[in-house]
Amino acid sequence: MEIRRPARLDALTGLRFFAAINIVFFHFSNPQWFGFLAPMVNAGYASVSYFILLSGFVLAYNYSERARAGQLDTLRFYKTRFTRIYPIYLLSLLLSWQVLPKEYAAHTHGMFWLGMVLAPLLLQGWIPSIATFLNTPAWTMSAESFYYLLFPWMARWKRPSRVRRHLAKMAGVWALGLVPGTLYIVLRPDGIAHPDRWSWGPWLDALKFTPLPHLASFVFGVMLANLDEVIDRAGRVRLVLGLAGFAVTFGILEMGSVVPYAIVHDGLLMPLFGCIVLGLAGQNWLASLLSWRPLVVVGEASYCLYLLHFNLWNLLHNSHVLNVLGLSRFDPWISYVLLVAMALLALHWIEKPAQRQLRKLLSARTAAPANPGRIFQQQEAQP
Repeated sequence: MEIRRPARLDALTGLRFFAAINIVFFHFSNPQWFGFLAPMVNAGYASVSYFILLSGFVLAYNYSERARAGQLDTLRFYKTRFTRIYPIYLLSLLLSWQVLPKEYAAHTHGMFWLGMVLAPLLLQGWIPSIATFLNTPAWTMSAESFYYLLFPWMARWKRPSRVRRHLAKMAGVWALGLVPGTLYIVLRPDGIAHPDRWSWGPWLDALKFTPLPHLASFVFGVMLANLDEVIDRAGRVRLVLGLAGFAVTFGILEMGSVVPYAIVHDGLLMPLFGCIVLGLAGQNWLASLLSWRPLVVVGEASYCLYLLHFNLWNLLHNSHVLNVLGLSRFDPWISYVLLVAMALLALHWIEKPAQRQLRKLLSARTAAPANPGRIFQQQEAQP
């Protein structure tokens, strides 16, 4: 049976750029610089939750029909994921040489060397105290690699026959996703009365950086793709969902500390992100707006921007190159532009060539199966 290649979802790629640059602003700006958008920047961590949900959605959008037909080659899927994420991930670790002395001073010798071993293996995120080892945003790749291991099983879930029952199941996943944050609020294991983005504690780090608390978001994304299959792509309901998702998300973030940080960090916004994704996966003016070609171009580099921005920012400023070039008076805005430019260069000069070479190498080592099917290369959902 021939499985048709899913249509591109350019609006989601365009939105990925805004989500990635918002994480850059979150790490390296004063939110008050952005006026009425300050709550969005101050809650930039929520973009990571969006990326995790979007990852589940895009993978299921591309692979579920093939998986349900028994045509998903699990080993080939794993190889494809590896070649997609690892070149830039490895580059992000190589750029971390400057922080090695700081990491060595911040940890016991045992934990430092454990981090040195686990980080290249995409496993550091399972240990909260070293989850951000060498590259702060890289903890998400520990989570994503774990979700990829589970995905071939999830991809075989049946298409929903009854929308209401499927929505009830998604509501159950959302409720489970709220459990870790709610328990943290109720039990206060770190003794922090009102945690926020600046708070620190071993249990809070476990909530923020380890894979299991975020698993519900990925599962929700997979289930969302199944729901997407039964909703008219040109229907007005998608536009309403998209606009409502954006508006209510902004409204919740505008409330600031009134909404507990522990559940905003992951879980609370899950249905709203789902509404946004469904809206942008449709055929309407909102999706067309975010499908503007320049947005899609930079959106394709969002994974590079997300994973490289932290160490590139430190290299850029520790080298004082902006001072030497007389550009420091334009900082930080010039730095943001340079980060986007470097992400685009990394995409076209490193990620894509390395991906091609790795796939050739892995294909040469493994004989092709009798019926491998087509491996879709739709835009990926990593930041």
